[in-house]
Amino acid sequence: MMFDVAGIGPDNSYKLVVSTVVPRPIAWVTTLDTEGRVNAGAFSFFKAMVSDPLVVAIGIGPKGSGVKDTGENIRTTREFVVNLVSDALAEQMNITAIDFPAGQDELVEAALTTAPSAKVKPPRIAEAPVSLECRRYTALDIGRHAVVFGEVVAIWVQDDCVLDAAKCYVDTPKLGLVGRMHGRGWYARTTDLREIPRIRLENWRGRKKAAE
Repeated sequence: MMFDVAGIGPDNSYKLVVSTVVPRPIAWVTTLDTEGRVNAGAFSFFKAMVSDPLVVAIGIGPKGSGVKDTGENIRTTREFVVNLVSDALAEQMNITAIDFPAGQDELVEAALTTAPSAKVKPPRIAEAPVSLECRRYTALDIGRHAVVFGEVVAIWVQDDCVLDAAKCYVDTPKLGLVGRMHGRGWYARTTDLREIPRIRLENWRGRKKAAE
């Protein structure tokens, strides 16, 4: 079935996209406002985009008729930290997604702690298995949304998930990360894995020739 985006409108288009583009990694973003107060917000419109320079992108929607605290803080301070969400932290991440009034510390409400970052002012979430320290690279205003591109300047990985620091090998399954699925409350664990090795061109040609 084909859905004409122009005909079904933005609300229905959103439903289709979030029900089909899954699972989506979650950016659990910590920022500081101009008074130094910490804000934490979770966003599933998030992806690694470029490797050199290392850039991630976050889609930030509006908050009522205004701007979400995360977007405003990044605009004014130009720094943020993307913390990734493990299954063990999913419930606490969900608490930080409550629509608290501006200035209320979501991390305190979720019984989470912060740790200093190395290269940016906003703190990391200490319990997160991975944290990406970012500086705002650029941003695009699209409709009432903003797509923020952040250059990653430091990466924190939980010590017991680092297999070989010199080679930057990480035990990815051990991180236990979750992804956003459909609807308002569905998530996927990254524990059901299937390996599909990449095929070299010469092997593909040999396989086709053998099948003739």
